[in-house]
Amino acid sequence: MNATATLAPAGPQYMRALERANKVRLARAELKRRVSTGELGVAEVILDCPWEAESMAVADLLMSQRRWGQTRCRKFLSQIPMSEKKTIGSMTERQRRTLAGMLDAPGRGRAWSATPYLTDSLTRV
Repeated sequence: MNATATLAPAGPQYMRALERANKVRLARAELKRRVSTGELGVAEVILDCPWEAESMAVADLLMSQRRWGQTRCRKFLSQIPMSEKKTIGSMTERQRRTLAGMLDAPGRGRAWSATPYLTDSLTRV
């Protein structure tokens, strides 16, 4: 029998996990900062889906914009069949395009509008 030795990665597993969590946390903070200042648009983040946003909830990203709180975010997302807790990485291409289109629309800040967006393309089977 031949035995092969494998090299153990440096440091215990919990330290590597902590290091990765810190890296993601810092990257997300930078992403939110860029969205908040207007340097980067939410629609762009949703369409491109960078690694730091893959496991981020849609609501967290929307609320990182100026003047977007929990209520505005909830009303906006109620126009389409999407949970606030849906992660950006788990969204389908159709959901990405629809959400980005709604964000880029002329009346985008009117989540409480009496005329909701047509989401027939999302609910069609």
